[in-house]
Amino acid sequence: MHLVQGLLSSDTVPEVGEDAAATVNMAENLSEEEQEELRKELAKVEEEIQTLSQVLAAKEKHLAEIKRKLGINSLQELRQNITKGWQDVTSTSAYKKTSETLSQAGQKASAAFSSVGSVITKKLEDVKNSSTFKSFEEKVENLKSKVGGAKPAGGDFGEVLNSAANASATETITEQIQEETQ
Repeated sequence: MHLVQGLLSSDTVPEVGEDAAATVNMAENLSEEEQEELRKELAKVEEEIQTLSQVLAAKEKHLAEIKRKLGINSLQELRQNITKGWQDVTSTSAYKKTSETLSQAGQKASAAFSSVGSVITKKLEDVKNSSTFKSFEEKVENLKSKVGGAKPAGGDFGEVLNSAANASATETITEQIQEETQ
């Protein structure tokens, strides 16, 4: 019982790094009997700590044996700990608020991308309907009819470009063949 009272007493114990003179003064204030009693108590506490360490080691060994018999291994324990930790995290209010905020941000970003796509589509339609584009398209049509011969009008822009490119490539090959034969 004396040990418990000693542990619960409010006597100040110098911290590591405190002035060594203060520690010496405390020892000088104690009588020889008090110092001897404290030395005995110190030895007893150290012995109890060692005993508790041995008991703890035995309990840990017993625990490991029980887990081995049950087939519980470290990986399973780790999985259980991670699962429990994740459940703990997801149940916090900070996680819930963050999740809601990110969800709202995702919805806003999606709406913004959708509106940007609509704006781009409208701008491309405006460009296609502009007089400059129509003039360019007519020039390509004229080039196509000159290079590729008379074909029915009304092909789309991609077809016109492909036929113009093919006609240009055909002319280049024809010119090379004529040069080689001469």
